[in-house]
Amino acid sequence: MVYVAITAGLIALACCCELLRRVSAERSRAAAPVAETTRSTLGIAALAAPALRQGLRSGPAGRAVRHLRVLLGARAVAIVDAEGLLAWDGAGPGCVDAVELARPVLAGGRPQTLPRPSCDDSACPLGSGAVAPLTVADRVVGALLAFGRPGVPALTEATVEVARWASGQLELADLDRVRARLADAQLRALRLQISPHFVYNCLTTIASFVRTDPVRARALLLDFADFARYSFRSSRNLTTLEEELRSIDRYLALERARFGGRLSLKVRVAPEVLSVKVPFLCLQPLVENAIRHGLETRTGTGLVSLTARDAGPEAHISVEDDGVGMDPERLRAILAGEAAGTSGIGLANVDERLRNMFGDAYGLVIETGIGMGTKVNLRIPKFRPEGMGG
Repeated sequence: MVYVAITAGLIALACCCELLRRVSAERSRAAAPVAETTRSTLGIAALAAPALRQGLRSGPAGRAVRHLRVLLGARAVAIVDAEGLLAWDGAGPGCVDAVELARPVLAGGRPQTLPRPSCDDSACPLGSGAVAPLTVADRVVGALLAFGRPGVPALTEATVEVARWASGQLELADLDRVRARLADAQLRALRLQISPHFVYNCLTTIASFVRTDPVRARALLLDFADFARYSFRSSRNLTTLEEELRSIDRYLALERARFGGRLSLKVRVAPEVLSVKVPFLCLQPLVENAIRHGLETRTGTGLVSLTARDAGPEAHISVEDDGVGMDPERLRAILAGEAAGTSGIGLANVDERLRNMFGDAYGLVIETGIGMGTKVNLRIPKFRPEGMGG
């Protein structure tokens, strides 16, 4: 709904800017066609959007305000919040107290038309103007002020539409922050879920080699240290597929030492996808699930296959085992967060993180059945989502 509102706001914004340009048409013999004006408006708005998407702070506001002034065709534009002036661009910065002029709008949330400043400079370059609220989640967080040229009517309608569009960008910035905090919380939860059972088994396996094969024990201890260092390093929501696979290789070295000849592995990775950004720790829970729930309870040798292939705008990754499989109804309960216990909790975590980061179309697709093994498929788009660290 936010995107729909922003699109509608851009169309209205373009129309208002066209009206404003027509009012001052004496400076130009012919008004630009509506289509050209709309294209120009959208282009300027696109320049201001990235800064606004960083939130209402002085640095981003300073980068956005100059584009907003061009968008409005104003002599000066200012952005303020409750704490003070965040940015000013244009003529006459000393002619008005922008914070004082914006105070009624910050308090009441209603736009106002501003009279021409009554400053000491008889040649003041500012004419009348307008101030409109900037809102996030129906809460006034700041105000946009615009001043025209002397003798040109106030910019009220256009300023209101520009402020409405800017508010949409600030709303998206707020959503980006919420999404980033959620991703961090999910990552912390996943780290806490790294199986104590796995850690205990790793250390026990390493201890068993200390006397019989100390060289291998040392190598396994280094693999364990590297795996732990990667899993608990400073929070980053994205990493490369190459880094993730390197950690998986260390994890599998530890599991191979434990299972010996019972665990067979097959890894096929296209070189083209090694640099693709993937969610941090998105594969280890899938591989652990394949081994723990697919192979530990079966007799004989088990096979785990990891495949990553290039699919144009996406990387397609799958983790498959030929283990005991799972009841599809239980799988649905796990992914919906309705299953009791911790079995499969890593699957649910990865599924939710993928959906939050890339959209619902990018959740896990799992093929399984009792006695049929399990195949987990995921698609990673080859772009970096806004708001995600990397």
